[in-house]
Amino acid sequence: MLEELIGRIPEAWRDLAELLLGLILWIPRLQQVLIGYFLDSSSAWSAAGKWVFLLFPALVGLAAMWCTQLSLYTLPFRSGRARFVSLMLLAWWDAARVVWLYWVGIVRLAGVLAGWLITLAQLAFKLAVEIVRQLVFAPPRNLVLPGVPWIGLGTLLFWCALEAGVFTYTLFPTVAEVLRVFVRVEGTPWLLGPILYVLLLLLIMGSFACLQALADGVRGGQRRFLAQIVLTQVFVMFFEVTFLYRGLVEAVMPWIAQQTGASTGPAVMSLLAAAAWVGIRGMTWSLFGQYGTPALVAFMSREPIAPGAPERWAAPAPGEAGWRAAVDECRQEIEWVHDKGDQLLEYLSLPVLHLLAAALNFAMILTASRPAFALPFKNLKEVTDTRDILAVVHPQPRKQVTP
Repeated sequence: MLEELIGRIPEAWRDLAELLLGLILWIPRLQQVLIGYFLDSSSAWSAAGKWVFLLFPALVGLAAMWCTQLSLYTLPFRSGRARFVSLMLLAWWDAARVVWLYWVGIVRLAGVLAGWLITLAQLAFKLAVEIVRQLVFAPPRNLVLPGVPWIGLGTLLFWCALEAGVFTYTLFPTVAEVLRVFVRVEGTPWLLGPILYVLLLLLIMGSFACLQALADGVRGGQRRFLAQIVLTQVFVMFFEVTFLYRGLVEAVMPWIAQQTGASTGPAVMSLLAAAAWVGIRGMTWSLFGQYGTPALVAFMSREPIAPGAPERWAAPAPGEAGWRAAVDECRQEIEWVHDKGDQLLEYLSLPVLHLLAAALNFAMILTASRPAFALPFKNLKEVTDTRDILAVVHPQPRKQVTP
């Protein structure tokens, strides 16, 4: 822009204009070089490093150069030139210090953020460990006592897992086809198998729980609720026969028909699926289901194994080392994070405010012959308000005391 302005000056005055503006003509060229340097980067990491570490110091340097070079034109007309030159030199010294503090502040901010992230990760890990401990290790404390049918419970869990795996294998193509036709899902999602397995595992364990409720209702003579329990068990049987066991029967029925020559109509498949359900549930219930299901229900509900059980079966209440200790530690960590919020704000803002204050000091020295800030800032409280800055630059005259 200055070159264009000089080009418009008549030829007779052009040499004089170049002589007068020679002190600042090199600054716009330097600006163009810096703009090209910041815009031309070989990678995103290189661009981020330039913009984070060098952009603000470069802007402060340009502001300092403009103010310093322009102040040279005002030296012949200023009073107190020695003090003005001293202020300008001290401003350059402050600019160098705040640039260094800016880089140190970025490194310190990165270290503080890394430390806080590690602290929060440790807190989350401790809470997760405590949750797992309470859910996994606390409930079995009332199950490891003598008399708990561990063999029945373990066999029941193994059978439920095995049955869920078999039904997942037989139902997987059907469920994938349903998703493709009705939900318009292209291909087979990789999460379909695990999700289907977990759902079937819960349904099978729920089937044994329903049998346990039916057995308790019959033994306890709960006639008012017996019809409701029987109806629920009928619906459970219908669901499992229709959606689980029938698929298994359809998978093996062609081999049975080939060996025996029997009919394979829908009615025959439904009858065989119902018979398979009754037979499998009856055998598993008689062998281990009636022993392992009460323990499984007690494990899920965190209750004694049966109503009226001895006091030694009751689950112990969590002490100071349990939930209360974890919650208290979480509360202390949260309070610490809130207390350190102002410190984080200082870490984020002070490096940039130092550079802005240094640039403003150059401008204030050029215009008012005094700096606006004393650098560096120790905290945000030292960043005074604009009115306080104006009061320093333009002090109010003292009132004259009349005799």
